[in-house]
Amino acid sequence: MPSPDNRIEMVEVGARDGLQNEPRILSTEHKIALIEKMIKAGSKRIEVASFVHPRLVPQMADAEAVVAGLPPKSAVGQDVTYVGLVLNKRGLLRALQCRNAGHGIDEVGCVAVASDGFGEKNQGMGWRASVESVRDICRMAHQEKIGVQATISVAFGDPFDGRVPMARVIEIAQAIAEENPREIALGDTIGVAVPAQVTELFERVAEAVPGIPLRAHFHNTRNTGIANVWAAIGAGVRIIDASLGGLGGCPFAPGLPAMWRPKMWFIFCSNPGSRAALILMS
Repeated sequence: MPSPDNRIEMVEVGARDGLQNEPRILSTEHKIALIEKMIKAGSKRIEVASFVHPRLVPQMADAEAVVAGLPPKSAVGQDVTYVGLVLNKRGLLRALQCRNAGHGIDEVGCVAVASDGFGEKNQGMGWRASVESVRDICRMAHQEKIGVQATISVAFGDPFDGRVPMARVIEIAQAIAEENPREIALGDTIGVAVPAQVTELFERVAEAVPGIPLRAHFHNTRNTGIANVWAAIGAGVRIIDASLGGLGGCPFAPGLPAMWRPKMWFIFCSNPGSRAALILMS
């Protein structure tokens, strides 16, 4: 039998990252049905919605309605975790309102950007301000007794600024770690990472934030997604973001040539006690 350290946890992000870049806006009922099928397929931790301004991401405009319609824990099991993405305090307040109304948000995910170019386009702030925003969200989430985790986006490259210094990503991770999130993810938002870079960055971040679990989020823009996943696992990462059917992308990186447009890979776990089988969807 494999040891617990060899087990890979999947965070299913298809209902958020997967749908936010689709031109067709699905109905609330379709989104809820998709999440229900994810649970039936074995997903235990699911990013169900993004609490962002509907003008910026119209695909997520019905976040509260989706959360209100999620299957109750009594039907799916207490080990299922519903995650809501928040980019600022307003988003966190919306998630908390859902939670306080008895609807299923167990955890919030927040995002710091590793560069000014993407930060201004995605969140309307530079990287330093985004880190302070994440720190504030973490503190408030702890006060409100809701789980919180953080992602460092464009950690491997920015579509506007280009290369992102590794030292900056480490500095950001250290600043976020001071607020004791559940975990910190490194996101390859536009899919430009290569395995050697993945290995080095995850190893260096792990050294800089001991005791904080790390998560990996990759896109398959250049068909390196699967190799980057294995590199992250080899570097000790045991939590991987995944998206059903390979759906995904970022609406805040316009103008990229077709070959650059992100597409998510997804991970299939044959059963919880076995080694993970990774399947690339392109």
